[in-house]
Amino acid sequence: MNTSRLQKIAPHIFQVEPEGRMRVPALFFADKDLLEGMDDKVLDQLTNVASLPGISVPAMAMPDAHWGYGFPIGGVGAFDPELDGVISAGGVGFDIACGVRTIVTGIHKQEILNNQKTLADRLFQSIPAGLGSTGSIKIAGKEMDRMLSRGAEWAIKKGFGRKKDLERMEDRGTAPGARPEFVSDKARKRQENEMGTLGSGNHYLEVQSIDEIFDRQKADLFGLKKDDVVISIHCGSRGLGHQVATDYMRTMVAEAARNKIHLPDRDLAWARINSRVGQEYLGAMRAAMNCAMANRQIITHLVRETITPIFPDACLDLLYDVSHNTCREEYHTVDNKKTRLFVHRKGATRALGPGNPELPLDFMEAGQPVLIGGSMGTSSFILVGTARGMELSLGSACHGAGRSMSRKQAEKRFRRAGIIDQLMAQGIEIRGHSFRGLAEEAPQAYKDVNRVVQVTHDAGLAAQVARLSPLICIKG
Repeated sequence: MNTSRLQKIAPHIFQVEPEGRMRVPALFFADKDLLEGMDDKVLDQLTNVASLPGISVPAMAMPDAHWGYGFPIGGVGAFDPELDGVISAGGVGFDIACGVRTIVTGIHKQEILNNQKTLADRLFQSIPAGLGSTGSIKIAGKEMDRMLSRGAEWAIKKGFGRKKDLERMEDRGTAPGARPEFVSDKARKRQENEMGTLGSGNHYLEVQSIDEIFDRQKADLFGLKKDDVVISIHCGSRGLGHQVATDYMRTMVAEAARNKIHLPDRDLAWARINSRVGQEYLGAMRAAMNCAMANRQIITHLVRETITPIFPDACLDLLYDVSHNTCREEYHTVDNKKTRLFVHRKGATRALGPGNPELPLDFMEAGQPVLIGGSMGTSSFILVGTARGMELSLGSACHGAGRSMSRKQAEKRFRRAGIIDQLMAQGIEIRGHSFRGLAEEAPQAYKDVNRVVQVTHDAGLAAQVARLSPLICIKG
């Protein structure tokens, strides 16, 4: 990326002053190498976000930012409905509430290594994954409405999990304000057989060992011990979320044309938060958030059913569940005034600092666990939200490594056999449903997650707690 327009205002913080249609500055949380590795469209997209009506704080790009539809992935934008603020389907993304949850097992790494191939095979058989993957759960009609209204709470009432899991999820597993009636029949149809499935792309299930502890006090609180094992699940709202985004992006583009609204980018189409379209999209988007949380909850149940016969003493407690690709109604201080904002986080993780009332009671003093997934075969991280991050970025942090190469480029460059050999040489058991998918997700197609996390830590957005290394990876 051409960095000539960026001014360094603090360590790991760069700013573009408002110019042209921009209403607020654009901020990049990065170092020089990460900035130069971003494509030029990230700068264009972030300055476009800074031009939208009602934006009341700087538009922000996280250290893993890269090109997306409308918003950059790794982009954060907050809008004030009292200033005619807007909501954008492109600002949330297609995989609504794609996210990560991590399960603490209490199993030592060596126990997994002794059963590594067997466990990999059983997880591969138990967890439906891949493009268009379907599971054994069929859901439609009023049951679909209940799922879209109640999210993970619905899943647990249906027998998929433990009631205490809800305490370790954003919104206690149910996004408030969901309106299933605004989810189209086509979106519902796409989801009928996809509950409890991983899907494809960068989604995964990983068995990971804790190979480094950075903050022992926080790690103890989170139940993390060196050389113990955790299981992380990365997936979202599947076909339903994608269709909700598609439906409302088309509606917002049509509304813009009808009202002669200038759009710097068609994918950045928006509606006023307080408009009919804005409220309908919010209701449908929140229903898709519930779909994602219910989906991850069902997969968690399938994981527990698979692990328990092999490791009957495993605790399998949920550490936390975080969603990316959301727009949340939140209160933040703007110009010394508590202000209601609608915060878009696209490919960005909410990272609440200590004392936030939305945190589980046992995490109140520490802050929120922030789950950062690596690329296939690389480290993942557990961080914790900070008070400084609440001030700097509205409590937002990176969500992963971030792509440095498009999927098409990766598919052309990397061979499936070479990737499997590389991972096996690292001691990782890999199982995938698609040769093409493995090539697209090659570790070399992503930024260095260690650098991304270090910048996130050094900038004060979130603080490092533990580093995880993969032992088993299940891909779509």
